Amino acid sequence: MRLLIALILPWLTFFTIGRPFAGIICLILQITIIGWVPAAIWAVYALSQYKTDQKIAKALGSRN
Repeated sequence: MRLLIALILPWLTFFTIGRPFAGIICLILQITIIGWVPAAIWAVYALSQYKTDQKIAKALGSRN
């Protein structure tokens, strides 16, 4: 679901993963039609990093 949000409303993705400052910057970028594609790519990349960070935290948490 977040991937779909990242493609349609990239700025909202940053708010769902807890990065509001990046979300505001992404919204400014998305306001320009030309900036929509880079904003969507940035949101998908940030979402993949967020998922990776969650997996690492989960793996380290289960070790302790």
